[in-house]
Amino acid sequence: MSHAPSETHDIVLIGAGIMSATLGTVLKELEPSLDIAVYETLGDCAQESSNSWNNAGTGHAANCEMNYTPQRADGSIDISEALEVNTEFDLSRQLWAYLVNKGAIKDPHAFINACPHLSFVWGAENVAFLKARHAEMAAHHCYHGMDYTEDRAQIAEWAPLIIEGRDPDEPIAATRMITGADVSYGSLTHLLMAHLQQQPGFSVHYKHRVNDVEQDADGRWLVKVKDRASGEHKVVSAKFVFAGAGGGALEMLQKSKIPEGHGYGGFPVSGIWLRCDVDAVSDRHHAKVYGKAAHGSPPMSVPHLDTRIIDGKRSMLFGPYAGFSTKFLKHGSYADLFESIRPGNVLPMLAVARDNLELSEYLVGQVLQTSAHQFAALQAFFPTAEESDWKEAVAGQRVQIIKPDEGNTGKLEFGTEIVASADKSFVALLGASPGASTAAFIALEVLEKCFDDQLANDGWKEKLTSIIPTYGIDLKVDADACRTSREATAKALDLEFI
Repeated sequence: MSHAPSETHDIVLIGAGIMSATLGTVLKELEPSLDIAVYETLGDCAQESSNSWNNAGTGHAANCEMNYTPQRADGSIDISEALEVNTEFDLSRQLWAYLVNKGAIKDPHAFINACPHLSFVWGAENVAFLKARHAEMAAHHCYHGMDYTEDRAQIAEWAPLIIEGRDPDEPIAATRMITGADVSYGSLTHLLMAHLQQQPGFSVHYKHRVNDVEQDADGRWLVKVKDRASGEHKVVSAKFVFAGAGGGALEMLQKSKIPEGHGYGGFPVSGIWLRCDVDAVSDRHHAKVYGKAAHGSPPMSVPHLDTRIIDGKRSMLFGPYAGFSTKFLKHGSYADLFESIRPGNVLPMLAVARDNLELSEYLVGQVLQTSAHQFAALQAFFPTAEESDWKEAVAGQRVQIIKPDEGNTGKLEFGTEIVASADKSFVALLGASPGASTAAFIALEVLEKCFDDQLANDGWKEKLTSIIPTYGIDLKVDADACRTSREATAKALDLEFI
């Protein structure tokens, strides 16, 4: 790599998705003098996983996603993971409310809208599970106001389409959180980027692909960038690099050669939605309705019938149907998976293949599904659905983390993970769901791992509490702080509060 940088920045963000936009926003709020540059392969921001049509966009608050609340062997329900995700979403709400209140985002409805979150099950065993789940969750202050019913008329009031045409003798149950939201992360990314571009010391470079990263002898990073429009190559120098490029982050982690990244691999999972833009249908459904995942399926494939409000238009999504592709990005290469294989991650990847046969079988089954199978799955949720009202849409690629484990084995991680260098100068963000919904939490994790000196000594911590008022408070424990925060953010973002 050439050692004569043509540009110098404090911070380089690789990828112009929700993660880079959020971290860039927080850093510029804390230290307006920072010089930050973003490099994005595609021609605009939020074109991959952050694109509104490429993700479920539920504002994952773990209200309705039953994969976050597994049943223990003794029949009790473990809500600990749900509580983590639930309160991480509060941090995102606080950041967004701060930006709306200061006028950086003019209209919250441009990216977030109130939308109830429902869990819906059928069959006696599933009804018993949902009842036990509700009892556990409703007793906690984080799930104040969660409704439960087995009454058909009540469920029909909440979400008529899932009741019409259903067998009247089939046991059913639903829970509802009226305080839920629908978030368009593509719209939000555009709003954040537009705000950042109005500030001095911030630049975003579209159609610029980062091909390599290498640490110089002085500890700075040399970032090799190709301008895809002109074909010109340049080397950019930065004190700190954040690889938040979704499925492209693993490649950057591997090229960085930081020891902390040794042994990491990725397992790509693709997704397909059914989408309905027929107003007469979508206007009758105002909810996100989540079902139970199929045995062995990854969390991102939990079936749901989603209201989506994107650019002011209401539509419905159903899915996702998981699939398999060797691409790590929707606009990626079929060679991505093979090019990610390294001597250090072969054993972890083989161990994951051995230990996740159920997942492999599930994915093979999904790939072999016909459109008739897909439509039958929709009809299990929406019995009177008409096939002509729905069209297929390809979701974004997700790369699940393969993480090195003790003794050269590996395990498949379904969350998101920050991998940081020991000298705090390089971070890669790996993983998939709940991703975008916890972007503010992830930005705070990056600050704590890599900017702890500034938090402690440069007044960043005080500034941070003006942006995220509950920073440092555990909302899972402090019921009053939780309630105060939710009331304030609901007011700023025009969401329901009870």
